[in-house]
Amino acid sequence: MEQALRVNKDRLWSSLMEHARIGGTADGGINREALTPEDGAGRDLFAAWCRDLGMEVAVDALGNMFATYAGTDDSLLSVAMGSHLDTQPCGGKFDGVLGVLAGLEVVRALHDAGIRTKRPLTIINWTSEEGSRFVPSMAASGVYSDIFTMDEAQGWQDREGIGFIEALREIGYEGDEPVGQRKFDAYLELHIEQGPVLERNGILVGVVTGAQAMSFNNVSIIGREAHAGTTPMNMRLDPVAAFTRIAAACYEKADATEDARFTIGLIETTPASHSTIPHRLNFTLDLRHPKASVLAELIATYEAAADRERARGYQIAREEFGASPELVFDARCIDAVRQAVRDCGYPSMELVSGAGHDAVYVTHVCPTAMIFTPCKGGVSHNPAESITPEEAEAGANVLLQAAVRLANA
Repeated sequence: MEQALRVNKDRLWSSLMEHARIGGTADGGINREALTPEDGAGRDLFAAWCRDLGMEVAVDALGNMFATYAGTDDSLLSVAMGSHLDTQPCGGKFDGVLGVLAGLEVVRALHDAGIRTKRPLTIINWTSEEGSRFVPSMAASGVYSDIFTMDEAQGWQDREGIGFIEALREIGYEGDEPVGQRKFDAYLELHIEQGPVLERNGILVGVVTGAQAMSFNNVSIIGREAHAGTTPMNMRLDPVAAFTRIAAACYEKADATEDARFTIGLIETTPASHSTIPHRLNFTLDLRHPKASVLAELIATYEAAADRERARGYQIAREEFGASPELVFDARCIDAVRQAVRDCGYPSMELVSGAGHDAVYVTHVCPTAMIFTPCKGGVSHNPAESITPEEAEAGANVLLQAAVRLANA
């Protein structure tokens, strides 16, 4: 009976569109950054939908939400599904929220059919996955997975100096449950690919077998401030000049390295004046590759370029604020997704995730796998982010079949 069960495509799409009204922007995107009033409203709506199904909703000390649908044997660990409800300030309608609301649709489909799995099912909304307001990314799932500590979390602040815990309390989502106390038999995360591979190959579902190695860094370059109009070029210690040389070396290496990813997402100078050579430049350095050994080569390229600038007189420091090794997801969970794809009859392919997701951290403490759906042009973190109702339905159907298979095993 479970193999014939399917989600309700129209209901899933309607839920996605209703939730997208919270933090919706004029250009069709979403601005629902972590621990803002909009994030609080999005959480409230999700919790209300879960309680309508008789689910128990619990919240831990970092705001991670756990909505549980009872099984026939609640002494067993749950099978969890989830992702995140927070967005980038210029986010789209599907990044993260698809995984949470598809989990809700899985439970709705089972509830409509009067089916209870042997193990309970839990839907998770992880707090502050995006890392746009509070650094690092995958913040609360990282503490859950022992990547970060609660002491570190208590020191996180946004750019206005507002603390993570302070903001959590402000929206009413600081729970009593200790972070990491709740355990799961398995965890599945449905997500848009955020890349072009599935669409380019005409594939409806991606079976995600693992994730690439990643290194996230803050870099500072200190030079010497001086007058822009009176200081000769050969007498300057301009951190912007040092930055451009370091960036050029890194881009050259990344361009020549297959599957490498190199991104500078934030650049700040101090003082920020058009007529003053800056004293300091800060930037973020995001390096990724499927192989940890090649990622190490990318980091070594940066270090060599930084050493050349130190020889010119610059002070340069790199602080890694987040990292993940190359990893392979759990074989049992991957097999459940593979079988679900076969049961549903969807065209699929296996691939490695290029982006960081909560599942990348959760896999350190719980058997985990991921499912990808295509997104138009591979565009994400952008108001133009787009999927079709059929793509959402396919991902949710695979999630349904895989979750039921694991929960009844």
